[in-house]
Amino acid sequence: MNAQALHGHLDALLLAVLERGAQHGYAIIEALRARSDGQLDLPTGTVYPALRRLERAGYVASAWSTVNGRERRTYELTDAGRRALADQRSGWREFSATVGRFLDPDTAPKTAG
Repeated sequence: MNAQALHGHLDALLLAVLERGAQHGYAIIEALRARSDGQLDLPTGTVYPALRRLERAGYVASAWSTVNGRERRTYELTDAGRRALADQRSGWREFSATVGRFLDPDTAPKTAG
């Protein structure tokens, strides 16, 4: 799955990954890959700009740390990020249910014929 297919959903996915705790960028990329069974194999050039955008919005905070002698930036969800994630989840449920009425024949309402 490519980054374009995720248009409009990447921020929510990143916030959901960080909901489990603070992580450095590469660990976030690995979590996306693992939780999607390899379907979300996103390049750093997609993930890091999105993390910076989320930080500017106040949804994540970052700090530099040293891990095994290497400097890494660690990201964590803020209270505003938790609220944004809750809003994103609510919006996703509504969107998914609405689109499902058209694309999933098992959930489409029956029409009088």
